[in-house]
Amino acid sequence: MKFVSGGVCAAKGFTASGVHCGIRRNKDKKDLALIYSSVKASAAAVYTTNLVKGAPLKVTKNHLQNGVAQAVICNSGNANTCNSNGIEIAEQTCSLLSEQLGVDKDDIIVASTGVIGQRMSIEPFEKGIGPLVKALSVNGCDDAAEGIMTTDTVKKEVAVEFVIGGKTCRLGGMAKGSGMIHPNMATMLVFITSDVNISPEMLQKALSTDIQSTFNMLSIDGDTSTNDMVAVLANGLAGNDEINKEDDDFSLFMKALNSVTVTLCRMIAGDGEGATKLLECTVTGAKTLNDAKTVAKSVVCSSLLKAAMFGADANWGRVLCAIGYSGADVDTDKIDVSFKSSAGVIDVCKNGAGVIFSEENAKKILSEDEIDILVSLNDGGFSSKAWGCDLTYDYVKINGDYRT
Repeated sequence: MKFVSGGVCAAKGFTASGVHCGIRRNKDKKDLALIYSSVKASAAAVYTTNLVKGAPLKVTKNHLQNGVAQAVICNSGNANTCNSNGIEIAEQTCSLLSEQLGVDKDDIIVASTGVIGQRMSIEPFEKGIGPLVKALSVNGCDDAAEGIMTTDTVKKEVAVEFVIGGKTCRLGGMAKGSGMIHPNMATMLVFITSDVNISPEMLQKALSTDIQSTFNMLSIDGDTSTNDMVAVLANGLAGNDEINKEDDDFSLFMKALNSVTVTLCRMIAGDGEGATKLLECTVTGAKTLNDAKTVAKSVVCSSLLKAAMFGADANWGRVLCAIGYSGADVDTDKIDVSFKSSAGVIDVCKNGAGVIFSEENAKKILSEDEIDILVSLNDGGFSSKAWGCDLTYDYVKINGDYRT
């Protein structure tokens, strides 16, 4: 398996585009994105757990009942959530795109991201969908990735190449996400494409399994969004025998999917609103997988720990505190904690108690832009990872005037 360029256009038969259609005030920012498969594809998706859900999620969930899709359209700048005509706007968007592409409107995934509760008009879509379709290109992944950005500071794209059944296959993805991100699907928006031949049932199984150790282990600020979705399209153009059961080919597909999703998780965490550092917490030695996940999540979600990482302060007591209230079954007298970065590694806690360490060296290690928080519970054989970011002054600035 190797990483390749191309994002959502890396796989055979996929093109993409992005344009400005007038939803966002800034005309220099693209606000509408499209991904298109030349043939119908197996499709799967997972959605936010927030009871308040954006209208596009409800429409998409209905469209994907048959496990088939051919296009994804997504706007930024307006979440189309809590609008009286939200369902109508989402369905009209699909109808407009259906006419331009010549595909069934029920084979379209629709998504929105931006401000919640803001009135939305179909007019920008009426103006923008034509140019959007005309702009479709095998080189359009960058424009599409830009079209779904809100407070993101960088585009998030990745793709891998691998072999299944003697056939070269590709799987690529793009994501948006910087704030309002917290575990348990909610995540953000992620769109993944592949030319692997896999049944809709197995594709859904692969996605639903993968998110448990990837997107559900990602947290920026503890807020679960209303519009978050991860959707996957696999059009089969690689020519491999259909994957319709759990076998070696399915395992290879899962590995490829996980390579893409983990990379996107790290990209999202590193680009958290106002963030200066990517945090990765690795927990080992847990009694159960659930305990390992619970501890890892609790650590990356701790506002006090996130603030300490911003200040490059090796306040390891905040790690122990987060573990203690996590609800996981742990023996606090066995816990070891270390901090690691490209500048080195330093032990700060052994058997639940502090050890002597160089504050100067710790400061140097925690001043890097990627920090590993290593937690060993020394009480079992299970492990897990979670991702987050530091908490900075800029997070409050960004969210203090988000609507304006």
